[in-house]
Amino acid sequence: MGNHYQSVGSCVGSSLATTIGISGEASRPGSKLRHLLLALCLPALLVGCSEQLAANRPYILTTATVGGAYYPIGVAMATISKSQLQRTHNISLSAISSAGSLENVKLLRDNEAQFAILQGVFAAWAWNGEGPVRNPQTEMRSVSAMWLNVEHFVLLTELVKNGTLSDFGTLQGERVVLGARNSGADQTGRYILEQLGIDYESAMSFGYMGYEAAANAMQDGNVAGINVPAGAPASAITQAFAQMGDDITLLTFSQQELDTLNSRYPLWDWYDFAPGTYPNQDTAMRSIASPNVLVVRADIPDEAVYQITKMIWENLGTMQDIHAATKDMRLEIALKGLAAPLHPGALRYYREQGLEIPPHLLLNEQQEQQFEEQTAR
Repeated sequence: MGNHYQSVGSCVGSSLATTIGISGEASRPGSKLRHLLLALCLPALLVGCSEQLAANRPYILTTATVGGAYYPIGVAMATISKSQLQRTHNISLSAISSAGSLENVKLLRDNEAQFAILQGVFAAWAWNGEGPVRNPQTEMRSVSAMWLNVEHFVLLTELVKNGTLSDFGTLQGERVVLGARNSGADQTGRYILEQLGIDYESAMSFGYMGYEAAANAMQDGNVAGINVPAGAPASAITQAFAQMGDDITLLTFSQQELDTLNSRYPLWDWYDFAPGTYPNQDTAMRSIASPNVLVVRADIPDEAVYQITKMIWENLGTMQDIHAATKDMRLEIALKGLAAPLHPGALRYYREQGLEIPPHLLLNEQQEQQFEEQTAR
Protein backbone atom coordinates (compact mmCIF):
# COMPACT_ATOMS: atom_id res chain seq x y z
CA MET A 1 0.00 0.00 0.00
CA GLY A 2 2.89 2.37 0.77
CA ASN A 3 4.14 2.24 -2.79
CA HIS A 4 0.62 2.91 -4.06
CA TYR A 5 0.25 6.08 -1.99
CA GLN A 6 3.77 7.22 -2.86
CA SER A 7 2.94 6.77 -6.53
CA VAL A 8 -0.30 8.73 -6.14
CA GLY A 9 1.54 11.45 -4.25
CA SER A 10 4.23 11.68 -6.88
CA CYS A 11 1.67 11.77 -9.65
CA VAL A 12 -0.48 14.43 -7.93
CA GLY A 13 2.53 16.53 -6.97
CA SER A 14 3.86 16.54 -10.49
CA SER A 15 0.45 17.34 -11.93
CA LEU A 16 -0.14 20.17 -9.48
CA ALA A 17 3.21 21.72 -10.21
CA THR A 18 2.42 21.65 -13.88
CA THR A 19 -1.19 22.78 -13.50
CA ILE A 20 -0.94 25.67 -11.03
CA GLY A 21 2.77 26.45 -10.94
CA ILE A 22 3.55 25.57 -7.30
CA SER A 23 7.29 25.95 -6.99
CA GLY A 24 7.94 28.14 -3.95
CA GLU A 25 6.76 29.05 -0.46
CA ALA A 26 3.07 29.22 0.38
CA SER A 27 3.57 32.70 1.80
CA ARG A 28 4.32 34.22 -1.61
CA PRO A 29 1.89 36.76 -3.06
CA GLY A 30 -1.02 34.97 -4.65
CA SER A 31 -0.66 31.88 -2.48
CA LYS A 32 -4.31 32.08 -1.39
CA LEU A 33 -5.37 31.93 -5.02
CA ARG A 34 -3.10 28.95 -5.53
CA HIS A 35 -4.59 27.18 -2.50
CA LEU A 36 -8.04 27.76 -3.95
CA LEU A 37 -6.96 26.37 -7.31
CA LEU A 38 -5.41 23.40 -5.53
CA ALA A 39 -8.69 22.63 -3.76
CA LEU A 40 -10.57 22.85 -7.04
CA CYS A 41 -8.10 20.77 -9.03
CA LEU A 42 -7.24 18.06 -6.52
CA PRO A 43 -10.30 15.79 -7.06
CA ALA A 44 -9.82 15.76 -10.82
CA LEU A 45 -6.11 15.12 -10.44
CA LEU A 46 -6.71 12.20 -8.08
CA VAL A 47 -9.09 10.63 -10.60
CA GLY A 48 -6.59 11.13 -13.40
CA CYS A 49 -3.73 9.66 -11.38
CA SER A 50 -5.82 6.65 -10.35
CA GLU A 51 -6.61 6.01 -14.01
CA GLN A 52 -2.92 6.31 -14.88
CA LEU A 53 -1.94 3.85 -12.16
CA ALA A 54 -4.68 1.43 -13.24
CA ALA A 55 -3.38 1.59 -16.78
CA ASN A 56 0.07 0.58 -15.53
CA ARG A 57 -1.15 -2.50 -13.69
CA PRO A 58 -0.47 -5.86 -15.32
CA TYR A 59 -3.24 -8.09 -16.60
CA ILE A 60 -3.75 -11.12 -14.36
CA LEU A 61 -3.14 -14.50 -15.99
CA THR A 62 -4.64 -17.32 -13.92
CA THR A 63 -3.06 -20.75 -14.34
CA ALA A 64 -3.33 -23.78 -11.98
CA THR A 65 -1.44 -25.34 -9.09
CA VAL A 66 2.31 -24.83 -8.98
CA GLY A 67 3.02 -28.55 -9.50
CA GLY A 68 1.79 -28.80 -13.10
CA ALA A 69 2.71 -27.18 -16.41
CA TYR A 70 0.19 -24.32 -16.31
CA TYR A 71 1.91 -22.26 -13.64
CA PRO A 72 5.54 -22.33 -14.87
CA ILE A 73 4.44 -21.66 -18.45
CA GLY A 74 2.23 -18.81 -17.21
CA VAL A 75 5.17 -17.36 -15.28
CA ALA A 76 7.31 -17.62 -18.42
CA MET A 77 4.70 -15.70 -20.42
CA ALA A 78 4.49 -13.04 -17.72
CA THR A 79 8.28 -12.67 -17.60
CA ILE A 80 8.53 -12.30 -21.37
CA SER A 81 5.72 -9.72 -21.40
CA LYS A 82 7.49 -7.58 -18.80
CA SER A 83 10.76 -7.63 -20.73
CA GLN A 84 9.29 -7.04 -24.19
CA LEU A 85 5.98 -5.20 -23.86
CA GLN A 86 5.95 -3.23 -20.64
CA ARG A 87 8.30 -0.42 -21.64
CA THR A 88 7.24 -0.11 -25.27
CA HIS A 89 3.49 -0.76 -25.03
CA ASN A 90 2.68 -0.47 -21.30
CA ILE A 91 1.36 -4.05 -21.44
CA SER A 92 2.32 -6.91 -19.12
CA LEU A 93 1.00 -10.06 -17.49
CA SER A 94 1.21 -11.28 -13.92
CA ALA A 95 0.72 -15.05 -13.45
CA ILE A 96 -1.13 -16.41 -10.42
CA SER A 97 -1.73 -19.98 -9.27
CA SER A 98 -5.26 -21.36 -8.88
CA ALA A 99 -7.20 -24.58 -8.42
CA GLY A 100 -7.33 -25.00 -12.20
CA SER A 101 -9.76 -24.66 -15.08
CA LEU A 102 -13.06 -24.44 -13.19
CA GLU A 103 -11.80 -21.73 -10.83
CA ASN A 104 -10.20 -19.94 -13.77
CA VAL A 105 -13.59 -19.67 -15.49
CA LYS A 106 -14.98 -18.02 -12.35
CA LEU A 107 -12.02 -15.66 -11.96
CA LEU A 108 -12.37 -14.56 -15.57
CA ARG A 109 -16.13 -14.07 -15.19
CA ASP A 110 -15.68 -11.91 -12.08
CA ASN A 111 -12.85 -9.90 -13.69
CA GLU A 112 -10.43 -11.04 -10.98
CA ALA A 113 -8.32 -12.28 -13.88
CA GLN A 114 -8.25 -11.03 -17.46
CA PHE A 115 -6.44 -13.97 -19.08
CA ALA A 116 -6.76 -17.68 -18.22
CA ILE A 117 -5.39 -21.04 -19.30
CA LEU A 118 -8.08 -23.72 -19.54
CA GLN A 119 -8.38 -27.31 -20.61
CA GLY A 120 -9.98 -27.33 -24.05
CA VAL A 121 -13.16 -29.04 -22.90
CA PHE A 122 -13.59 -26.49 -20.09
CA ALA A 123 -13.43 -23.69 -22.64
CA ALA A 124 -16.16 -25.48 -24.62
CA TRP A 125 -18.26 -25.99 -21.47
CA ALA A 126 -17.79 -22.35 -20.48
CA TRP A 127 -18.79 -20.96 -23.87
CA ASN A 128 -21.85 -23.20 -24.15
CA GLY A 129 -22.88 -23.23 -20.48
CA GLU A 130 -22.56 -27.00 -20.15
CA GLY A 131 -20.94 -29.55 -17.88
CA PRO A 132 -19.89 -28.00 -14.56
CA VAL A 133 -20.32 -24.46 -15.97
CA ARG A 134 -24.04 -23.73 -15.72
CA ASN A 135 -24.28 -20.45 -17.62
CA PRO A 136 -22.70 -19.51 -20.97
CA GLN A 137 -19.66 -17.30 -20.44
CA THR A 138 -20.41 -14.77 -23.15
CA GLU A 139 -17.61 -12.45 -22.01
CA MET A 140 -14.94 -15.06 -22.88
CA ARG A 141 -12.87 -14.94 -26.07
CA SER A 142 -10.17 -17.23 -27.43
CA VAL A 143 -6.55 -16.22 -27.89
CA SER A 144 -4.79 -19.44 -28.86
CA ALA A 145 -4.54 -23.17 -28.51
CA MET A 146 -1.45 -23.92 -26.44
CA TRP A 147 0.32 -27.18 -25.62
CA LEU A 148 -1.43 -30.56 -25.53
CA ASN A 149 -3.07 -32.13 -22.50
CA VAL A 150 -2.31 -35.84 -22.89
CA GLU A 151 -4.55 -38.43 -21.23
CA HIS A 152 -2.50 -40.91 -19.18
CA PHE A 153 -4.96 -43.61 -18.08
CA VAL A 154 -2.72 -46.10 -16.28
CA LEU A 155 -3.87 -49.46 -14.92
CA LEU A 156 -2.22 -52.34 -13.07
CA THR A 157 -1.10 -54.75 -15.78
CA GLU A 158 -2.74 -57.70 -14.01
CA LEU A 159 -6.14 -56.03 -14.58
CA VAL A 160 -5.62 -55.25 -18.28
CA LYS A 161 -7.81 -57.22 -20.69
CA ASN A 162 -7.64 -55.57 -24.12
CA GLY A 163 -5.44 -52.54 -23.38
CA THR A 164 -7.99 -49.86 -24.22
CA LEU A 165 -9.97 -47.57 -21.96
CA SER A 166 -12.81 -50.07 -21.92
CA ASP A 167 -10.74 -51.94 -19.31
CA PHE A 168 -11.76 -49.27 -16.82
CA GLY A 169 -15.29 -50.60 -17.14
CA THR A 170 -14.23 -53.98 -15.75
CA LEU A 171 -12.81 -52.68 -12.47
CA GLN A 172 -15.49 -54.03 -10.19
CA GLY A 173 -14.81 -52.78 -6.68
CA GLU A 174 -11.35 -51.40 -7.51
CA ARG A 175 -10.21 -47.96 -6.35
CA VAL A 176 -9.06 -45.39 -8.90
CA VAL A 177 -7.96 -41.76 -8.89
CA LEU A 178 -8.92 -39.32 -11.63
CA GLY A 179 -7.70 -36.21 -9.81
CA ALA A 180 -8.22 -34.02 -6.78
CA ARG A 181 -11.82 -33.42 -5.74
CA ASN A 182 -13.63 -31.04 -8.15
CA SER A 183 -10.41 -30.52 -10.11
CA GLY A 184 -10.28 -30.14 -13.87
CA ALA A 185 -8.61 -33.55 -14.10
CA ASP A 186 -11.43 -35.19 -12.15
CA GLN A 187 -14.12 -33.44 -14.19
CA THR A 188 -12.61 -34.31 -17.57
CA GLY A 189 -11.84 -37.89 -16.51
CA ARG A 190 -15.45 -38.46 -15.55
CA TYR A 191 -16.60 -36.83 -18.80
CA ILE A 192 -14.45 -39.22 -20.86
CA LEU A 193 -15.77 -42.28 -19.02
CA GLU A 194 -19.36 -41.07 -19.35
CA GLN A 195 -19.03 -40.39 -23.07
CA LEU A 196 -17.73 -43.93 -23.59
CA GLY A 197 -20.59 -45.45 -21.63
CA ILE A 198 -18.44 -46.71 -18.76
CA ASP A 199 -20.51 -47.00 -15.58
CA TYR A 200 -17.81 -45.78 -13.26
CA GLU A 201 -20.13 -44.86 -10.39
CA SER A 202 -21.16 -48.45 -9.68
CA ALA A 203 -18.11 -50.24 -11.04
CA MET A 204 -15.37 -48.64 -8.94
CA SER A 205 -14.63 -46.42 -5.95
CA PHE A 206 -12.75 -43.14 -6.14
CA GLY A 207 -9.89 -41.58 -4.28
CA TYR A 208 -9.21 -37.85 -4.66
CA MET A 209 -5.64 -36.61 -4.83
CA GLY A 210 -3.15 -34.79 -7.02
CA TYR A 211 -0.94 -36.36 -9.66
CA GLU A 212 2.14 -37.14 -7.56
CA ALA A 213 0.08 -38.46 -4.65
CA ALA A 214 -1.91 -40.67 -7.04
CA ALA A 215 1.29 -42.14 -8.48
CA ASN A 216 2.53 -42.83 -4.93
CA ALA A 217 -0.77 -44.47 -4.01
CA MET A 218 -0.47 -46.76 -7.02
CA GLN A 219 3.08 -47.74 -6.05
CA ASP A 220 1.89 -48.47 -2.51
CA GLY A 221 -0.89 -50.76 -3.79
CA ASN A 222 -3.70 -48.47 -2.63
CA VAL A 223 -5.24 -47.77 -6.05
CA ALA A 224 -5.57 -49.88 -9.19
CA GLY A 225 -5.74 -47.10 -11.78
CA ILE A 226 -5.07 -43.41 -12.26
CA ASN A 227 -5.40 -40.75 -14.93
CA VAL A 228 -2.99 -37.87 -15.31
CA PRO A 229 -4.07 -35.39 -18.01
CA ALA A 230 -0.90 -33.36 -18.53
CA GLY A 231 1.79 -32.38 -20.97
CA ALA A 232 4.15 -35.24 -21.77
CA PRO A 233 6.36 -36.34 -20.21
CA ALA A 234 4.35 -35.97 -17.00
CA SER A 235 6.50 -36.22 -13.88
CA ALA A 236 3.94 -38.36 -12.00
CA ILE A 237 3.87 -40.91 -14.83
CA THR A 238 7.65 -40.84 -15.06
CA GLN A 239 7.76 -41.63 -11.36
CA ALA A 240 5.25 -44.48 -11.70
CA PHE A 241 7.02 -46.17 -14.63
CA ALA A 242 10.42 -45.77 -12.98
CA GLN A 243 9.20 -47.58 -9.88
CA MET A 244 6.76 -50.11 -11.33
CA GLY A 245 7.89 -50.78 -14.91
CA ASP A 246 5.93 -53.62 -16.53
CA ASP A 247 3.58 -53.87 -13.55
CA ILE A 248 1.57 -50.96 -14.98
CA THR A 249 0.15 -50.32 -18.45
CA LEU A 250 -0.72 -47.07 -20.20
CA LEU A 251 -4.10 -47.70 -21.82
CA THR A 252 -4.78 -46.66 -25.39
CA PHE A 253 -8.09 -45.89 -27.12
CA SER A 254 -9.78 -47.64 -30.00
CA GLN A 255 -10.74 -45.61 -33.07
CA GLN A 256 -14.39 -46.09 -32.11
CA GLU A 257 -13.71 -44.75 -28.61
CA LEU A 258 -11.97 -41.70 -30.05
CA ASP A 259 -14.81 -41.05 -32.50
CA THR A 260 -17.41 -41.40 -29.73
CA LEU A 261 -15.50 -39.03 -27.46
CA ASN A 262 -15.31 -36.43 -30.24
CA SER A 263 -19.01 -36.66 -31.10
CA ARG A 264 -19.92 -33.72 -28.84
CA TYR A 265 -16.69 -31.72 -28.82
CA PRO A 266 -14.14 -32.60 -31.54
CA LEU A 267 -11.15 -31.82 -29.33
CA TRP A 268 -9.13 -35.02 -28.99
CA ASP A 269 -6.65 -36.53 -31.41
CA TRP A 270 -4.05 -39.28 -31.34
CA TYR A 271 -0.87 -38.73 -29.36
CA ASP A 272 2.13 -41.04 -29.80
CA PHE A 273 4.81 -41.53 -27.16
CA ALA A 274 8.15 -42.31 -28.74
CA PRO A 275 10.16 -45.11 -27.08
CA GLY A 276 11.97 -43.74 -24.05
CA THR A 277 9.41 -41.05 -23.28
CA TYR A 278 9.00 -42.80 -19.95
CA PRO A 279 11.35 -45.10 -17.99
CA ASN A 280 11.25 -48.78 -18.97
CA GLN A 281 9.31 -47.87 -22.15
CA ASP A 282 10.98 -49.79 -24.97
CA THR A 283 8.21 -49.52 -27.56
CA ALA A 284 5.97 -46.72 -28.81
CA MET A 285 2.72 -46.11 -26.92
CA ARG A 286 -0.40 -44.25 -28.01
CA SER A 287 -3.01 -42.22 -26.17
CA ILE A 288 -5.11 -39.17 -27.04
CA ALA A 289 -4.67 -35.48 -26.31
CA SER A 290 -6.64 -32.24 -26.44
CA PRO A 291 -5.30 -28.69 -26.41
CA ASN A 292 -5.02 -26.39 -23.47
CA VAL A 293 -6.25 -22.97 -24.51
CA LEU A 294 -5.54 -19.37 -23.60
CA VAL A 295 -8.67 -17.23 -23.23
CA VAL A 296 -9.28 -13.58 -22.39
CA ARG A 297 -12.11 -11.30 -21.38
CA ALA A 298 -13.85 -9.65 -24.33
CA ASP A 299 -13.42 -6.17 -22.85
CA ILE A 300 -9.61 -6.21 -22.93
CA PRO A 301 -8.33 -3.74 -25.57
CA ASP A 302 -7.62 -5.17 -29.01
CA GLU A 303 -4.07 -3.81 -29.07
CA ALA A 304 -3.18 -5.51 -25.78
CA VAL A 305 -4.45 -8.90 -26.95
CA TYR A 306 -2.74 -8.46 -30.33
CA GLN A 307 0.62 -7.73 -28.72
CA ILE A 308 0.34 -10.64 -26.28
CA THR A 309 -0.67 -13.05 -29.06
CA LYS A 310 2.25 -11.87 -31.15
CA MET A 311 4.60 -12.15 -28.17
CA ILE A 312 3.65 -15.80 -27.55
CA TRP A 313 4.37 -16.94 -31.08
CA GLU A 314 7.48 -14.84 -31.61
CA ASN A 315 9.00 -16.21 -28.38
CA LEU A 316 7.96 -19.83 -28.72
CA GLY A 317 11.59 -21.00 -28.69
CA THR A 318 12.16 -19.35 -25.33
CA MET A 319 9.04 -20.96 -23.88
CA GLN A 320 10.11 -24.35 -25.20
CA ASP A 321 13.46 -23.97 -23.45
CA ILE A 322 11.59 -23.28 -20.20
CA HIS A 323 9.07 -26.15 -20.37
CA ALA A 324 9.14 -29.20 -22.67
CA ALA A 325 5.35 -29.42 -22.92
CA THR A 326 5.28 -26.32 -25.16
CA LYS A 327 7.16 -28.24 -27.86
CA ASP A 328 3.68 -29.34 -28.98
CA MET A 329 2.81 -25.75 -29.90
CA ARG A 330 2.83 -24.76 -33.58
CA LEU A 331 1.32 -21.71 -35.23
CA GLU A 332 -0.41 -23.79 -37.90
CA ILE A 333 -2.56 -25.50 -35.22
CA ALA A 334 -3.06 -22.39 -33.08
CA LEU A 335 -6.81 -22.40 -33.82
CA LYS A 336 -7.41 -26.13 -33.44
CA GLY A 337 -9.73 -27.03 -30.56
CA LEU A 338 -10.91 -23.49 -29.76
CA ALA A 339 -14.57 -23.16 -28.77
CA ALA A 340 -15.11 -19.47 -28.00
CA PRO A 341 -14.83 -16.87 -30.78
CA LEU A 342 -11.47 -15.20 -31.26
CA HIS A 343 -10.80 -11.89 -29.59
CA PRO A 344 -10.40 -9.22 -32.32
CA GLY A 345 -6.80 -8.61 -31.25
CA ALA A 346 -5.89 -12.28 -31.72
CA LEU A 347 -7.90 -12.43 -34.95
CA ARG A 348 -5.83 -9.56 -36.34
CA TYR A 349 -2.58 -11.41 -35.65
CA TYR A 350 -3.70 -14.68 -37.23
CA ARG A 351 -4.98 -12.90 -40.31
CA GLU A 352 -1.59 -11.20 -40.65
CA GLN A 353 -0.01 -14.67 -40.53
CA GLY A 354 -2.32 -15.92 -43.28
CA LEU A 355 -4.20 -18.50 -41.18
CA GLU A 356 -7.62 -19.62 -42.37
CA ILE A 357 -10.13 -18.69 -39.67
CA PRO A 358 -12.89 -21.28 -38.99
CA PRO A 359 -16.34 -19.64 -39.18
CA HIS A 360 -17.29 -20.57 -35.61
CA LEU A 361 -14.41 -18.44 -34.32
CA LEU A 362 -15.83 -15.29 -35.92
CA LEU A 363 -18.45 -13.28 -34.07
CA ASN A 364 -21.12 -11.78 -36.28
CA GLU A 365 -22.33 -8.21 -35.82
CA GLN A 366 -25.51 -9.27 -34.03
CA GLN A 367 -23.54 -11.24 -31.42
CA GLU A 368 -21.16 -8.32 -30.90
CA GLN A 369 -24.09 -5.93 -30.40
CA GLN A 370 -25.71 -8.31 -27.89
CA PHE A 371 -22.47 -8.51 -25.94
CA GLU A 372 -22.08 -4.73 -25.88
CA GLU A 373 -25.66 -4.37 -24.60
CA GLN A 374 -25.02 -6.94 -21.84
CA THR A 375 -21.85 -5.21 -20.65
CA ALA A 376 -23.56 -1.81 -20.69
CA ARG A 377 -26.28 -2.94 -18.23
